[in-house]
Amino acid sequence: MATWNLSNTRHHVLICNGGSCMRGGAEAVTQAIREEIRACGADGFIHTTRTRCNGRCDDACVVIVYPEGVWYQGMTPESGRQMVQEHLLGGSPVLERAVYTYGGTGLAPTGSGREGVAK
Repeated sequence: MATWNLSNTRHHVLICNGGSCMRGGAEAVTQAIREEIRACGADGFIHTTRTRCNGRCDDACVVIVYPEGVWYQGMTPESGRQMVQEHLLGGSPVLERAVYTYGGTGLAPTGSGREGVAK
C-alpha cells in the first residue's frame, strides 16, 4: 500500500462507494473521474479517495470536493469528467449537480437536493 505525499494537493475528491452509490454507478463514476484526472496530467495535485456511505443516499452517486466543500449529487461518468474539467481544472463548480456548498460558516444547501433529516 502506498503512502502518498500530498503536499501539492489542491483538491481532495471523495467519491462515495457506499451501497446506494454503488447501485447508482459509483464504480464507473470513480473510474471516469480518475481517468480524466490522469489524462489531464493533474494527478499530482488532485487526490481521490473512495469512501463508504456519506449519508446522502437519495443523492446517489455522491461526490464531494474539498477544500471548497461542494457536494455533488446524481453523478455519472459524464458529469464526473465535466466536474474535473470545469471545477477542478477550471475553478467553476458544476452548480446544476451541487446539493451543498460551503458558505464560510458551514455547508449551505443549494436547493436542488432533498432537505434530509436532522442529525
